[in-house]
Amino acid sequence: MEHGLARRATAEGIGTAFLVTVVVGSGIAAQRLSPGTPGLELLENSIATGAGLIALILALGSVSGAHFNPVVTLADRILRGTSTRDAAVYVAAQVAGACAGATVANLMFDLPSVTLSTHTRSSSGLWLGEVVATFGLLLVILGVVRAGRASVAAFGVGGYIAAAYWFTSSTSFANPAVTIARSLTNTFAGIAPGDVPMFVLMQIVGAVLAVALALFLFPDVPAAEVVVPHDDVRNAAPHPSRPGEHE
Repeated sequence: MEHGLARRATAEGIGTAFLVTVVVGSGIAAQRLSPGTPGLELLENSIATGAGLIALILALGSVSGAHFNPVVTLADRILRGTSTRDAAVYVAAQVAGACAGATVANLMFDLPSVTLSTHTRSSSGLWLGEVVATFGLLLVILGVVRAGRASVAAFGVGGYIAAAYWFTSSTSFANPAVTIARSLTNTFAGIAPGDVPMFVLMQIVGAVLAVALALFLFPDVPAAEVVVPHDDVRNAAPHPSRPGEHE
């Protein structure tokens, strides 16, 4: 693996690890500080997650583009902003980082490093919620980029995720790596391992639908800026044309 890809993969792994640490850790803290008040617990969890995501994108976006999410990397691959090899490395780093983040969050709160969740999340409404959550996330990212506002993508993404905690039935996982990692903690943010595959499938469906719509609405969306521009892309040669780019 060349040095540039190693740097980017490390940033993706660290960023996703911190994201899951924020999600799981704030969920545990909320559960302990506000016991028996699920609405307040969710509010605390969503605010921390949105704020943490903004900070992480601002901190690491210039290195890797701040995907921190396999479906964002998938969208970047479909739009020809990255290669299959680089996308596979990104996804591996994201999943590994996410699992490490869940483990660290558990340990910080004096829990076993790994405890499989017993929180059942399985219904047609929740699955639809994941399609909607992921569709909206990708649409926000691609829309902001197409508008030439990649510099504020961190705030768009963080704000959307904080809101989607509330308006989606599933509380907006919208991230396969985070979903897998959340099965490793039997706390507020957990999901039963058996429910993970359907959540991931619905997230992929939502992402593909969002990319399809984006290609129609934003045929000139710059793939190199999913989520934000980063050094290796700035210095690279132009990418091949995408469908509709020269129409």
